[in-house]
Amino acid sequence: MFSLSELAPLNQHQSRFKLLKPWWEVFMDYLVVLMLMTSVLACTEQLSRDRVVCIPLNPLVAANSSERNPSSGEDAALSPSSKPPTHVPPNIQNLHTAARGRRTHLVYQQYVYISQVCYHEALPLCSRFFPYMALLQTLVLVASGSFWLHFPHTSARIEHFLAILAKCCESPWTSQALSHAARQESIQDKEVMEARQPLQPHPSVRSYSPPETRTRQSSVDSGADSPLLKWSDNGSATAPPSPCPSTLSCNSTVSSISHGSQDHFLHSKPVMSDSPRQVIRLDKSDGEQARALFERVRKFRSHCESSDVIYKVYLAQTIFKLLMVTLIMSYTIPVLSSFSFTHTCHPEEWALVGYTTFECIHVLSSLIRKLLVAYLTLLGLYGLLNVYTLSWILHSSLRQYSFHSLKELCSLADVPDLRNDLAFLLHMLDQYDPLLAQRLSVFLSPVSESRLLEENLERRWGEEKLRAITSVDAEGCSRLQLVALPRLPPALFTLSQLQVLKLELITEARFTAQVANMTSLRELHLYHCTAAVDPGALGVLQERLEVLHLTFTQASEIPNWVFSLRSLHELHLSGRLSSDGGVGRSWALGSLRHLRHLRVLVIRGMLQRIPGELCEVAGSLVRLEIYNEGTRLLVLTGLKRMVDLTELLLQDCQLERLPSALLALTNLRTLDLQHNNLRTLEELLSLAHLRRLSCLRLAFNRVLALPTSVGVLRGLELLDLSNNQLQSLPPALFTLRRLRRLLLAGNLLEVLPAEVKSLQLLTELDLSGNRIEILPPALCNSCLELRILNVAHNSLSSLPRGIAALSQLCRLDLRSNSLEELPAELGCCSGLYGGGLLVEDWLFLSLPPHVRDFLNRSCPTSGTYSEGHSRPESDSFPYFSPTQWSFSSALESQI
Repeated sequence: MFSLSELAPLNQHQSRFKLLKPWWEVFMDYLVVLMLMTSVLACTEQLSRDRVVCIPLNPLVAANSSERNPSSGEDAALSPSSKPPTHVPPNIQNLHTAARGRRTHLVYQQYVYISQVCYHEALPLCSRFFPYMALLQTLVLVASGSFWLHFPHTSARIEHFLAILAKCCESPWTSQALSHAARQESIQDKEVMEARQPLQPHPSVRSYSPPETRTRQSSVDSGADSPLLKWSDNGSATAPPSPCPSTLSCNSTVSSISHGSQDHFLHSKPVMSDSPRQVIRLDKSDGEQARALFERVRKFRSHCESSDVIYKVYLAQTIFKLLMVTLIMSYTIPVLSSFSFTHTCHPEEWALVGYTTFECIHVLSSLIRKLLVAYLTLLGLYGLLNVYTLSWILHSSLRQYSFHSLKELCSLADVPDLRNDLAFLLHMLDQYDPLLAQRLSVFLSPVSESRLLEENLERRWGEEKLRAITSVDAEGCSRLQLVALPRLPPALFTLSQLQVLKLELITEARFTAQVANMTSLRELHLYHCTAAVDPGALGVLQERLEVLHLTFTQASEIPNWVFSLRSLHELHLSGRLSSDGGVGRSWALGSLRHLRHLRVLVIRGMLQRIPGELCEVAGSLVRLEIYNEGTRLLVLTGLKRMVDLTELLLQDCQLERLPSALLALTNLRTLDLQHNNLRTLEELLSLAHLRRLSCLRLAFNRVLALPTSVGVLRGLELLDLSNNQLQSLPPALFTLRRLRRLLLAGNLLEVLPAEVKSLQLLTELDLSGNRIEILPPALCNSCLELRILNVAHNSLSSLPRGIAALSQLCRLDLRSNSLEELPAELGCCSGLYGGGLLVEDWLFLSLPPHVRDFLNRSCPTSGTYSEGHSRPESDSFPYFSPTQWSFSSALESQI
């Protein structure tokens, strides 16, 4: 057993569907109920009173009637008996009145028997089975009338639609958005009226200005006669139960505005305030629910507009009902003539009753005939409604739905047109109450969603919170990073001290004229963030912005306003900048002619040639960096125009030889060709005229041998040949007297030539990851300026004598060698004080105790220092703490 309270959810569930039933569906439901009642009444009478009453026919009367009416087709009745009729005794005649009529000599049991036999032989089938057929037909019509609401392929979408509709009616944002829309329309109408009558304002507008009632969930989307409202006894408007199936919570005071008359609407609208910000904002939970509802409506729309199964099922259901009505009428109307009150019965039971012909009367014949006429009348009305429904379906564009009336009424001009199943559901919803579609339109409007996001941002990202997450870097610059916000919070433009702004994954970022308040902004990072700039903000950014970082997926995502920042000094572009087509095509960059002050350009992409657009900034560009992500850079002729370049970096460009275009860069000071496929350096001779070249980085290539022509690079101060395949060093290398940093890590060197003593200005020497077994003593005697010596991961068995002469040595890495002990002379290297010696713990213990205490005075153990400084501060093995990783590197690794 179950209680009545358990049926409440079922009743509520069933009542939802009334929102999608137009007036003809409701009317047809009532007709079906009446037909069901008629058939049930007929069945009840049939079960309780259905019988026939039969009387034998007099054979003489039948004969006389046949003689008088010879045309009749009835045969004469046979005589039941040859016996004379039995006479009643005289004494009984005296007591009772003489009997009248014809004596039949039949007892009661014989009458009952004949009535049962004649019921089945003489009574037509329609009289016996019509009530049951009518009940069965009505049940079929009942089932077919709601088939589209319960069909598996349609019921899920309908349930989802009704659930969303209920949430739309419940959400406080619905009332607030409609209030804002109506308020904006009232302002526009007021301006139109003032424009038409600037000298004589309307008297009603001048005399009637009551204060507007504003609540947290105010609404002006319905009038006094709206079904969304009901009026209490004292005349005040109170919130009725929701028109949606679920119990709604919109218990709010509603401003009554009639939309029936334009004149009355103009009279009542000027009481609205012009400022939309005066409406009380939603709390956090309501805002989050409204935002989730926008996403839910968006997903349901994309799913429901992909097909029109509901439309097809409803059309098929209507056609089926119409065919059913036609079929029923076709075989039921002729049956009307078969319903008669009297029937002649000829039972073959003469030996039992003595009569062959009986006249029978059907008790329910008249009632069933009337019920049949009533049933056919209801069925005819049902069929006419189906004809109307079919004509409405075929002559109306139910697969398209436009909010024309709502756009005119509420100024929601951005509500998109709908199609397929969603459009059909809204057409059906309009037949119930158009106001429900109006409430749903709020969550289809991009402007409404934009306003909601703005309010959420203002509430969650206020000025205090933004200042709390603002940090100061090592250079003293204030930085702010915003990630995955729907748009920029308005409070951002109040941060006048902010210098660096980083925006990541903000899809609708927009800089307004309020950016003028950010007087200290100089650097902007946009990571997968297509930002828009208003005209009022563009001039501010053109004057103040100096550094811009852009990370994107396609070149089309680069905003056009970037190429108009005339004060820009540094531009960093990271993304796919080149097409996959031929070599001669490079349409990634726009015109750079306005970037007259651009000094640094960094490109991380997959270029196949140097963009020709760079010639527009060739006169000001001094530093160019290209990280090509493994794509081969085929054409470098564009470099010849950049004669003022002082730094050039070409990494991951799959270069196999030194580019000939470098000959034109006479002012070049730094050349970085790391991470390429260089195998030979014979072209170094062509770089002899680059008199200012002081830094050459060729690490992470495939160089097998260093040519003697390296000696022509007299001005080199840094040479990085790390991670190549060098097996020996030419004597010409040690003729570079100005060389201060020599990085040879990760090669195949077995011997360090004694000529290294010529490099007396050498401050850093990195020989880690080679096969060196011994260091020349001349290194310690001549290179007295040496500060960093890295010989880790070699095969050293001992250190050269005289190492104490390296008084400037502050970093010595001896890990992973074949050393058995350390010389006590290391105690004379005062620069190693405080943990500058990197070595294994057990080897560190081979030093005398006083030397150990001197070298490790500032650290508890050398092992602790070794772990903390396992990577020396050199170019070949740079060390970065976790907090020093750039924001772009972290972002790209996550993506």
